[in-house]
Amino acid sequence: MMRVVSMNRMLGLALALLPGLVLLLSQPGGLALAGEEARPPPEARTADTLGPQVMRAISEIQELMAPEDPEEQPDMAQAKIELDELRERRWERMNDFEKSTLLNFYTNYYLAMEDFDGALRIFEEMLTIEQLREDTRRRTHRSLGQLYAAEENWQKSIDNYEAWRELSLEEDEIVFKGLSYANYQLDNMIPARDYWIDYMKLSLSNGEELGREDYAYLNGVYFTLESFEEALELTKSMIVKFDDPTDWHNLSAIYASLDREEQRVQSLNLSYLRGLLDDDTRYLNLGQSLASMEIPLSGRKIIDDGFAKGLIPDDLDNNTTMAQMSMLGTEYDEALQPAVRAAELDDTGKSHDTLGYLYYVLNRYEESAEAFREALDKGELRDRSDTLLFLARALFEIDEFDAAIQAARDSAEAGDQQAQQSANDYRRFIETSKERHNVIAERRAEAIDFYETYPSLLD
Repeated sequence: MMRVVSMNRMLGLALALLPGLVLLLSQPGGLALAGEEARPPPEARTADTLGPQVMRAISEIQELMAPEDPEEQPDMAQAKIELDELRERRWERMNDFEKSTLLNFYTNYYLAMEDFDGALRIFEEMLTIEQLREDTRRRTHRSLGQLYAAEENWQKSIDNYEAWRELSLEEDEIVFKGLSYANYQLDNMIPARDYWIDYMKLSLSNGEELGREDYAYLNGVYFTLESFEEALELTKSMIVKFDDPTDWHNLSAIYASLDREEQRVQSLNLSYLRGLLDDDTRYLNLGQSLASMEIPLSGRKIIDDGFAKGLIPDDLDNNTTMAQMSMLGTEYDEALQPAVRAAELDDTGKSHDTLGYLYYVLNRYEESAEAFREALDKGELRDRSDTLLFLARALFEIDEFDAAIQAARDSAEAGDQQAQQSANDYRRFIETSKERHNVIAERRAEAIDFYETYPSLLD
């Protein structure tokens, strides 16, 4: 089954949030301990403070990357130069907090330049810092989960999201979504389903409103898992919440998967009544389904509507279907127009064979015989013997006995044993009828001669 949700688009949305999330790691408030900015830096450097030289360098880099003046453009190239110089000059003497701060600015730079490989490399290096603050380690794993997803390295994305969960006392919507996407791509549908349900529950508990795409993604997972009962209940909820045509269409598809034919047709018919059918496949599906439920004229009405709206092509198959449905409903006059059109479009004799039968039922025997002859000339018939026998019947009705007898003989030669028996029986019937017809014709002629009027005595 097709996947209902576009994975690339969803990952793009998640990735679009990433730079803003990572930039939080290096905002000015994170460069020094809160409340200490007015005091001079301490003499002794500890693992969670910035020394004065690192502070000055980082502040200059911050101004280059995000100028305070809104009219001034960032100078990312110079920022990179100063980052490299700071690293080369002081890395070995930096404490772990200084190292993590510097690396944060590197990740901001690489993300701003859309160099995701560079950002990944720096984030991975961040995790090697021995005394990395726990909140920074969590954010690093979360960012790596997003970046590896953008690079379609699904297993590493999963590993980092799971590492985040092990460190965090709370759950996160983006993490649940990312775990679901990554498992989906690896065809791990059970965890993809479970993580997505966790994401939806968490969102609702946080008072957020879920969009239709959230439900549609879960429905796609249900379809892939062939969990059609769950998909059915979810689709019903989606119809109530969103009333989207796609969900109505999915409803009939789910009933089909559950072999609940009556409900499938009912849901498809309800879609039609609501004006939601928008292609020839669904119109034809509904029309033919109604015909199979022994209400062919209702099916024909729906297909007629599809033709009128220009949704159903005027082709051989569709005209044949319309003719057959009218014939099933014994509306032979209504069947004639699409049957004639089908014969015009058919390179074989099959449609002319159907047209010949239709003319025969309508007692239009000359046209019936003509259609049967055209069918025989074009060939590729389902049963040549049967067509010849019906030609014999049509010719008999217009008193072309000799031609009818020959058609019956040809039918016997073309058919199997049972067809031969039927054709020969009918040939003998024609021959007997011909003799009786000739006798009656002779007697009628004699009677006319006998009762021939005498000349008028007044002349």
